[in-house]
Amino acid sequence: MKVAIISFCLLISAFSHAQLSETETLENRAEHEAELRDTSLHMLDSMERAEWQGLDYYDFDTTYQVTARFKKKKGPKFEMPTSTDRLPVYRRYGYIYFEIEGVEYRLTVYQNVELTKREGFEDYLFIPFRDATSGKETYGGGRYMDVRIPEKKEMQIDFNQAYNPYCAYSHKWSCPIPPAENTLKISIKAGEKIPLAH
Repeated sequence: MKVAIISFCLLISAFSHAQLSETETLENRAEHEAELRDTSLHMLDSMERAEWQGLDYYDFDTTYQVTARFKKKKGPKFEMPTSTDRLPVYRRYGYIYFEIEGVEYRLTVYQNVELTKREGFEDYLFIPFRDATSGKETYGGGRYMDVRIPEKKEMQIDFNQAYNPYCAYSHKWSCPIPPAENTLKISIKAGEKIPLAH
């Protein structure tokens, strides 16, 4: 079993930007796929690489680049369930409120307690979520977004940067499961889809 939090460090640089252009988004997607194919990083074993045909994404769509109202509201520490018996410690850091096509939605923003102790990640926040595409067009275990603690009461959210946990590619990873409160009724047709396979 591999712990996904270690490999998040590889992804944060590519996915933690507030909002990116289409060109920047495509470049980050190419870098992400290159990391998965890099045999020296051991993210996939030889059989998984042979079966895997690459990443698949929705087309870039500015509809899913939103300005969210951020409300800081820290909660107590808790153990977040994962795809294995690992229970990493998180805390609720606050909420974001945003509109898509005139309807307001809310997602809870979490903070990984262990990661805050690492230099450069003190302000890292985590948004795991599911939506109406989960298990159909996107990975059933949900998708993730990484953001930084905002300086103001607004936060730029870009669902084009939503990515799969490594469990979508390999059984050997341990990945946080999005809490039920972070299930959106809307279909978020942006970001990463179910990976391609034979």
